Amino acid sequence: MTRIGIIVGSTRPGRKGEQVAAWVQELATRHAGDEALFDVLDLKEFELPLLDEPVPALVAPGGRPHTVRWAERVGSCDAFVFVTPEYNSGAPASLRNAVDYLYEEWTRKAVAYVGYGVHGAVMAVQELRAQAGKLQMADIGPQVALTLREDFVDFTEFKPQESRTQEVQRLVDELLAWNTALATLRAASRTAA
Repeated sequence: MTRIGIIVGSTRPGRKGEQVAAWVQELATRHAGDEALFDVLDLKEFELPLLDEPVPALVAPGGRPHTVRWAERVGSCDAFVFVTPEYNSGAPASLRNAVDYLYEEWTRKAVAYVGYGVHGAVMAVQELRAQAGKLQMADIGPQVALTLREDFVDFTEFKPQESRTQEVQRLVDELLAWNTALATLRAASRTAA
């Protein structure tokens, strides 16, 4: 079964990412049925310090216990949904740091984005898309851009607009299609190694 990791990108107190990730997981599970398992990976639970591996992940896998644990969870996923806020027009440092810990675990996998913020985190997602390209990830086109004004009550309680359900469904359909296309590449890569 296809395993999709829904990564909660913020570790900040008072974050909205947990609510958004749970909503994405519920809608995606209902929409995809038995086709995929959607697993929430909350960066707060992994407690990754600022990148502390002495060798870049492109050169060799990290060996510290927190890196190994993170790599195992990410490596077990076939594709991802990054749930990200936008801080100062960019992705949170916690998410960038978590991505930087790994390389091979990301390659030849599809990634989708659900952003939330004043303007739907579109700048943060743009930054993450550039990074995905360098990691040989397929970043898919549909994204969900939740705004604090329209999708949260008093900027705190998550109450997405009804139209967002269809956006998540389109995102899931595209993510699963790309995952199927990339499965052949991943298999060929494992065979060559």
